[in-house]
Amino acid sequence: MEIRNHTSSTAGFILLGLSSNPQLQKPLFAIFLIMYLVTVVGNVLIILAIRSDSRLHTPMYFFLSNLSFMDICFTTVIVPKMLVNLLSETKSISYLGCLVQMYFFMAFGNTDSYLLASMALDQLVAICNPFRYDTVMNPRRCLLMLLGSCAISHLHAMLRVLLMSRLSFCASHIIKHFFCDTQPVLKLSCSDTSSSQIVVMTETLAVIVTPFLCILFSYLRIIVTVLRIPSVAGKWKACSTCGSHLTIVILFYGSVIYVYFRPLSMYSVVKDRVATVMYTVVTPMLNPFIYSLRNKDMKRGFRKLRDRIHS
Repeated sequence: MEIRNHTSSTAGFILLGLSSNPQLQKPLFAIFLIMYLVTVVGNVLIILAIRSDSRLHTPMYFFLSNLSFMDICFTTVIVPKMLVNLLSETKSISYLGCLVQMYFFMAFGNTDSYLLASMALDQLVAICNPFRYDTVMNPRRCLLMLLGSCAISHLHAMLRVLLMSRLSFCASHIIKHFFCDTQPVLKLSCSDTSSSQIVVMTETLAVIVTPFLCILFSYLRIIVTVLRIPSVAGKWKACSTCGSHLTIVILFYGSVIYVYFRPLSMYSVVKDRVATVMYTVVTPMLNPFIYSLRNKDMKRGFRKLRDRIHS
């Protein structure tokens, strides 16, 4: 990466954060610190509950525990630095630090996306082909799906960071965001970013739309199968197993599509900050609640974990 050639005039960037109002810095720090702690504790409890109950050692909960782990990593890439900047006057991030943050943000975020697709496929097989479920969703295949998700996501992140490292930054070094995301950094470049935008958009379409289409296809097949179930109770049981996953998919992909699937000319600082907070902070925080409040298996797992701690 030709870092020195393209950043000879920059020691780094300034992250404006969520708000430049000094009076909001400490309240925002308190709010996001609480949200971060809830995210970490909630997702750790999900992982421990699944590990402690042998009845939860199924493909669905295998993917859920890994999703919880990725959510912890995903938010940890962004929130701690944001919290430090909220109490700091400089709010700086080095050029290399910006690229590293961008890399891990995309790697963990895309892995989340592929894990959601894997969970949708798991639901598809469980509802549409239950008699072959154990054969299709065997442990080896689940592990390969996980490793494939990680490999594709990290490759995508590496290519994106290599592309961004070739840009020149001559004038403003102020990123109007709370972390190093692609669009805000592209806005600062004095290079011709038209080709970079095309590559970014094409690559984003390939990496993000693929799991989204997989989820969409899975749920279309599930809907067709559910409509064929004669009893209302059977339909409700089938739908209830998908409710939590579908809620997370809507929250995650709704905000991701809004942020990334628009031309750079339509970029809006305030709206993008709000949408980005949704999928980087709010969705990972809500995951444990969504998957546990109406899930009898998870509630049993939490009780078993509590009994183990007390004993």
